[in-house]
Amino acid sequence: MGDHGPGFEPDLDEGSIVARAQDGDLAAFEHLVLTYQYRLFRLAYRMLNDRGEAEDIVQETLTTSWCGLPMLADADAFGGWIYRLATNKCLDVLRKRSAHAESIVDSDDMDAIPGARARSVPAGWDPAHEAEWSAEQDGLTALLKTLPPAQRACWLLREMHGRSYAEIGVTLKISPTAVRGTLARARHQIAEGMSQWR
Repeated sequence: MGDHGPGFEPDLDEGSIVARAQDGDLAAFEHLVLTYQYRLFRLAYRMLNDRGEAEDIVQETLTTSWCGLPMLADADAFGGWIYRLATNKCLDVLRKRSAHAESIVDSDDMDAIPGARARSVPAGWDPAHEAEWSAEQDGLTALLKTLPPAQRACWLLREMHGRSYAEIGVTLKISPTAVRGTLARARHQIAEGMSQWR
């Protein structure tokens, strides 16, 4: 099975694959799962800092997307829609945590994800560079924990997942102008906190 899953032509666009999945094509949905599951895990893990909860969010998001897929009016909007589902599920978990005053810290789980380091650390780096990169990632993880959930979500969706201001606004139920302001505050805090790695 190649990058495009079984039966997919290499030049088939995502909207066409989503349309096939909407028609009940399981292979098309499997392709979407393979495309998005790691991305969604990275988002959920960075939002929640808990591997088990992040895995649960991915599973719930994919299940919800399969059930809701027939009602998605624009097949080309799938990417923004699935990120919105995952982000809102993460925000729900964070709200429940604060209501129960729980503090969950699990900063080493990223290393336990198969392939996570291979995807993140460029091949051929020497151990000193890898140690520096690892310290920087640990610093970023710790810093992200200090951001309010909306700022964390804005920053992750924009900087790590390349979502547009409009998509982030729809996800967080705020205007694109509010997204810009929230993102600016998050970037400022992260820049200050990460200054030692510049």
